[in-house]
Amino acid sequence: MGRARRHPRHRARGGLAAPLTQPWWVEEALEAGLGGEPAPTLAGDTDADVAIVGGGYTGLWTALALKEREPTLDVVVLEADECGRGPSGRNGGFCHGYWAHLPRMRERFGDAGAVEVAKASEAIVPGVRALAEAEGVDVWLREAGMLRVSAAPAQDAAVLEEVEAARELGVPDEAVALSPEELAARIDSPVFRGGVFLRDSATVHPGRLALALRRAVAGKARLHEHARATDVSEGVVTTAHGRVRAREIVVAVNAAAAGWKPLRRRVTPFGSYVVLTEPVPELLDAINWTGGEAVLDGRMFLHYFRTTNDGRVLMGSGSGPIGFGGKIDDRFFADEATIGRAERGLRRLLPGLAEAKVTHAWGGPIDVSSDHLPFFGTVPGTRIHYGAGYSGNGVGPSWLGGQILARLALGADDELTRLPLVTRRVPMLPPEPLRRLGGGLVRASILACEEAEEQGRRGPLPARVGAALPRLLGMSVGTR
Repeated sequence: MGRARRHPRHRARGGLAAPLTQPWWVEEALEAGLGGEPAPTLAGDTDADVAIVGGGYTGLWTALALKEREPTLDVVVLEADECGRGPSGRNGGFCHGYWAHLPRMRERFGDAGAVEVAKASEAIVPGVRALAEAEGVDVWLREAGMLRVSAAPAQDAAVLEEVEAARELGVPDEAVALSPEELAARIDSPVFRGGVFLRDSATVHPGRLALALRRAVAGKARLHEHARATDVSEGVVTTAHGRVRAREIVVAVNAAAAGWKPLRRRVTPFGSYVVLTEPVPELLDAINWTGGEAVLDGRMFLHYFRTTNDGRVLMGSGSGPIGFGGKIDDRFFADEATIGRAERGLRRLLPGLAEAKVTHAWGGPIDVSSDHLPFFGTVPGTRIHYGAGYSGNGVGPSWLGGQILARLALGADDELTRLPLVTRRVPMLPPEPLRRLGGGLVRASILACEEAEEQGRRGPLPARVGAALPRLLGMSVGTR
C-alpha cells in the first residue's frame, strides 16, 4: 500500500537557503512529549470487527468515530510507519471545511449539493477542538479565518468568484471581499491587490494533532505501527508478519491509494512542499500579520502560508512532481525545484520578511483526485471502504471523512452517506502514460503562465493552450 520515505538531508541549489529536513511539526511535537514508543507491529493472525489500513488523520478519525458509535467494536488500525510520519505530519496545518470551495462544488455538485457539503463541514473545527480538550493536548488550534489574496491581475477574478458564489447562495458572510486597504490591515504586502476573508477556517499544529489522535485511538482500539499492508482483499488485510481477518475493512492511505487497483484511475500522487522560517514575531508585527489568519494566493498551483504560535512563517507551494502509475518514489521527497518555488513565493509575496531565515524545508506526495475533491465509497461487491482525493485539503475534511467511513462500515444510510462526496461519480483519469505525459505538459504550461502573469506579462501562446486543456476535458488541475 505504498512506501514511507525518510528525507535525505541536503541543501537546495540555485542560491536558496532552504535545507531539506524532516518536518518540523513532528520534531516539535516529539520534543513536547507527545510521542512515545512505537506501537507493536502485527505479529501473527488476528480477528477484528473492523480493520483500518492507514494511521493518518483519516484512519484515526475513522477509528474514533467507530468507537463512539459502537463502543464494543473491536477495531484494529494498521500503520505502515508511525502515526504522524506521513502526510498528516508534514502538511501546512490549514483546518477548514468547504465554505471556501463553493465555486468548485457548485460546478461539481450543483447549488444544493454544495451547500449540503459545506454545512456538514461546519462540524470539523468543533470536532478538532473537542479532541484536543478531551486529550488535554494543545494542538495550536487558532480559529482566525482564512484570506485568499490576489497577487497578480490574472488572479483577481478567481479570488472574487468566492464572493459571488457566497452571495448567490445566500451566505454572503462566508466570503467577504476586502479592499487593498482592508487587506493591508490584516497582512500588508505591496504585491497584494485585494482579497477575500473566509470565516470558517483555522490553523493547527499538524504533528501535535496527529499524535493527539494517536493517543486517543491507542486507548480505544488496537494500534499496530510498522505494519505495512501488502494486500487487501475481501475480509483480510495481509502484512509481512500477520493478517487481520475482519468483516469490514477501511482503506485510508492518502497518496498510496494511487497504487491500489480500485482507485488508481481516480487519484494520482502530486508533490507539495513547504519552507519554514525562524521565529520572526517583530517582522510579523511590522506587516500587521498578527491575527493568525491562514492565507492562500489566487494561483492555480497556489502558495499557502500561515504563522505559528512562536512566530514562524510557513510558505507552501503545491507545484511538485506528478506521479507515474501511482508510484511514490524519491522525486516526491527531494524535489529541489518545488522547494525553490516555495521560497521564492515567500520572498515575493512577503517582502517585509526578507530578513527571515528559512530553517526547514520538507515535502511529499498528496492524493489528488480528478476533480480535486475527496470521495468516499465501497468497492463494489465487497465490504472494503475507502476515502481518498483530499487534493491538499485534508486536515479538516479528514474529520468529516472519518465520520463518513465509520457510517459506511456500519451500514448506515444517513445525511452524511448521502452527501455528494459519497454519491457522485468521480471522473476517471487518463490511463498511463497519457496521464503522466499530459499532466506534465499541463503543469509546465500553467507554471509558465502564472510566472509570466506575476511579472506583468501574458503567458506564451503554447503555454496558454496547454493550461486550458483540463477545463476543455472537464478535469481540474491546481485550484480551479
